[in-house]
Amino acid sequence: MVAMSFMLLFSKLTGTYGLPLPETLFWRQMLPALGILGWLGLHGELGRLKTQRFWVHLRRAFIGTAGMFTTLGVVRILPLAEATILSFTTPMFAVVLAAVFLREAVGPWRWGAVLLGLVGVLVIVGPDRAHMPVLGVAVGLTAAFSVALVSIQLRDLGRTEEPLTVVFYFSALGALMLLPGAVVTGGAHTRFEWMLLAGIGATGLVTQLLLTAALRYGSVASVIVMDYSQLIWSTLWGFLFFQQLPPATSWLGAPLIITAGLVIAWREHVLHRRAPIDPAIPMNAD
Repeated sequence: MVAMSFMLLFSKLTGTYGLPLPETLFWRQMLPALGILGWLGLHGELGRLKTQRFWVHLRRAFIGTAGMFTTLGVVRILPLAEATILSFTTPMFAVVLAAVFLREAVGPWRWGAVLLGLVGVLVIVGPDRAHMPVLGVAVGLTAAFSVALVSIQLRDLGRTEEPLTVVFYFSALGALMLLPGAVVTGGAHTRFEWMLLAGIGATGLVTQLLLTAALRYGSVASVIVMDYSQLIWSTLWGFLFFQQLPPATSWLGAPLIITAGLVIAWREHVLHRRAPIDPAIPMNAD
């Protein structure tokens, strides 16, 4: 989450300096792909990229790349803290998607947490359309849903693929999808602007490796709930770089969402501790 907060900071800075979003996303994907390919080539380990699930990787790349337009685009519309707070709906979407696609049994504790989190989001959005425009809120919620959807796919891929392989195919295939847009919108840049693009690529690589590894060893809801720690960093970067602080509604709604996330994390912890003791109890039942 720390790495992701830096990636969002770099994305907002590229928007401030007028860099086109399609080109920004292209370098966000291309640089990690080249980095992984070069590292494996130097160590003679290109065979680690072999996969029997190419079409699953392609589907994940398509959905993930489409979602990146909202994930990185929302910080160009909203302040960093507010964009981050809207991403806090991801665990709620993750609970719903896990129940639908992974057949995880979700009971009253986590459903209640989902409702509490949504109330918190409504408080944060509030009546101030100047500070929280409808377009920004819609993009932010779409980004949260796309992250939850990708998380479900990462959980599935993580059962058979190592994190490095998953990240490579996502980056490489995503870069190919974004190449036409980068060619059309791209142009000459200053050294500092190239540094911003490189920063997005580097932090994007670190974020994907860590998130993919986390989802390989932990449940979707309990991993995604760690997203809440981003609020600390996004508030700090927003103040230091853009002189922006969240309004009172954000401070009132955020505790509700954080409480919802803690409930989800607590239930996941309890259920995972209980399962080895009593095999008759489903791993993810409330």
